[in-house]
Amino acid sequence: MNTAHRSGRLAATVLAAALAGTGLTVAVAPAAHAAASDVVVKLPISSYSALAVDNVHQQVFVADSNTSYYTNSGTIAVYNFAGERLRTITTNQKHVSGLALSDDSSKLYIGLRDRIDSIDTTTYQQTVVANTYTDTCGRDLAHSGGQLYFTTPYAQYAGECSFSGTNVDAVVNGVHQRTGWNDYGDLQLESGPGDRMLMGQPRNASAANPFITVFDTSGDGLVRNAARRFADGEGKGALDFKDMAFSADGTKVAVADASYGTRLLNTGDLSDAPAGYQPLPSGAAASSVAFSGDGKYIARGASATGATPDLLVQPADPADSTAPLEFVFEGSLDGDRVVPRGMEWSADGSRLFTVTTNAAGNQYWLHIVQPPAVQYDVRLSETFTHSPAQAVAGEPLSVRGRLEYDGPAPAEPMKVKATRTDANGTHDLGTFTVREDGSYTVLDEPGLVGDATYTVSYLGDLTHRPATDVTHTVSVGKAPTSIALTAPAEASMSTGVEITGTFTAQGKALPDRAVLKVERTDRLGTGTLSSVTVAADGTFTVNDIPRTRRATTYTVSWPGDDLHQGSTASATVDVTR
Repeated sequence: MNTAHRSGRLAATVLAAALAGTGLTVAVAPAAHAAASDVVVKLPISSYSALAVDNVHQQVFVADSNTSYYTNSGTIAVYNFAGERLRTITTNQKHVSGLALSDDSSKLYIGLRDRIDSIDTTTYQQTVVANTYTDTCGRDLAHSGGQLYFTTPYAQYAGECSFSGTNVDAVVNGVHQRTGWNDYGDLQLESGPGDRMLMGQPRNASAANPFITVFDTSGDGLVRNAARRFADGEGKGALDFKDMAFSADGTKVAVADASYGTRLLNTGDLSDAPAGYQPLPSGAAASSVAFSGDGKYIARGASATGATPDLLVQPADPADSTAPLEFVFEGSLDGDRVVPRGMEWSADGSRLFTVTTNAAGNQYWLHIVQPPAVQYDVRLSETFTHSPAQAVAGEPLSVRGRLEYDGPAPAEPMKVKATRTDANGTHDLGTFTVREDGSYTVLDEPGLVGDATYTVSYLGDLTHRPATDVTHTVSVGKAPTSIALTAPAEASMSTGVEITGTFTAQGKALPDRAVLKVERTDRLGTGTLSSVTVAADGTFTVNDIPRTRRATTYTVSWPGDDLHQGSTASATVDVTR
């Protein structure tokens, strides 16, 4: 498992750290406190259908659908919040799919092939609730408004499940009833606060433009409120539904869309929220989403390969730019990706339960992630130094500052982010490591003459609060140039004068070879000779036939440009006849 960085004002660089007790890897940026602990359980299932969290008795239920053959028995694995298995429940020759808890968590409702049962969450006694139409594909369950709702797909063969017709049914006073709502595909249900329920439609051959909708469950029947499809007039942008969740207060809906990422919508009309979440890392396709019950966090699961994060845990408020924790699941200890609809939080937000699977989809793991409960302050000193004292365009510059933090010492170096603002705008300089003594060095090569303002940021993470940005302004001058001449002490008017030289320019390379002005001063006055062009290696040669005897001075000069100072050099030759 890996965790990583903020995607707020500036990106952070991922650092690796060992996560104690798990044998896994955590990447934490910009700080590397023990940002989250992750207990991992290998699940005794070969397929997955549902996850339910009982906050009253602190239990987690994971269902194995096992729908490949009609006489298969299903499995429900039961764990406590520490990851210890409490029980394994087997449903005799009946696959088990959806799970839903009653409002008081006294009963766990389970969807079987031809009926709905309940399990007492204390004694684990199983009781028949209602007989239903036979289900070949697997059901989804939701308990909302005091009633139990579930889906009943109609398919004769498993190969028809993804696009077959599906009904939304209910159990009212122990009797199976049809609600009248139906559509194509593996319809998914999700209950939420305020007697509301979501229904989402995965993309399938019978639904090219899938929907999500909100139901009012406060009455005797389902009343549809807002609904939305996402394709434009050309059929582009259709929803690729994987998961959905209500925010803790019920005002927002998050949707895991494998084609888009994480959509954040207003519950009232399912319009786009004013501010959304940053994109998932490149190469990650959204697969799951869940809000913590305390309203603080959102977890965004994904399907990704290699070092690309499969899970982000971050503040639920999209305006909060605190860096997310990023988890990379890869290999036989982790699984390879988060399964669709595979995440649930404990009510207090102290634990995130996440189901992962391997690439083949036949092995499963339960991760119990505990985000940190405490955040510490970080301060950036406003006192800076820089070297060299006179910065020049195109030359390396070091800006040094200090960072202080509260709380325990980090296991890995912290990082700061820096930008330079000059006449051409603001430029991202990347991240820089904070040393053990709190010092850091921002390395840059300013490209323009004038003031360069360096802004240093510590963006925070789920363990550390962001620090107030600090700035330091450096006056950047022109880079120096120099001309060196080698001339004979004597020369004659008959043989002429040859002077060789070298032109050197520091800082940014000249766009073209320098052209040098050459002047000759003798007892007859001063005149300008033909200019010389500097060779690629910086050398040049001045040839002249003197016009008179005695001391003759040759002056070679370059006027400079926007980024470089001018330079000049002289040599005197005693000219004879």
